[in-house]
Amino acid sequence: MQIQLNTDTHITGDARTLEVVEDMLQSEIGHLAGRLSRIEVHLADENGGKGGADDIRCTLEARPEGLQPHTVVHHDADVKSALRNGAKKLRAHLESEFGRLDKRR
Repeated sequence: MQIQLNTDTHITGDARTLEVVEDMLQSEIGHLAGRLSRIEVHLADENGGKGGADDIRCTLEARPEGLQPHTVVHHDADVKSALRNGAKKLRAHLESEFGRLDKRR
């Protein structure tokens, strides 16, 4: 599973950020890695330097093998929280989708 990180100008997309993203995704959806070709992570600070509640947007797009991409969006107060809760949403969404597909087989 390939992980692609994209950030806006207000969030640093350095090696440390990528490491946090990879660790978080591995812990939340690592068990589904064999069914995914890529996950795109988009982190953005919607208010820029102004601050504010829940102004960090985390968009996660999973690309399952042979299926259409699945996207979830989560807003939170900081990058780690946005990523963690977005990954939980994505896990629930993918487990539901894969569960439906497995029942058909």
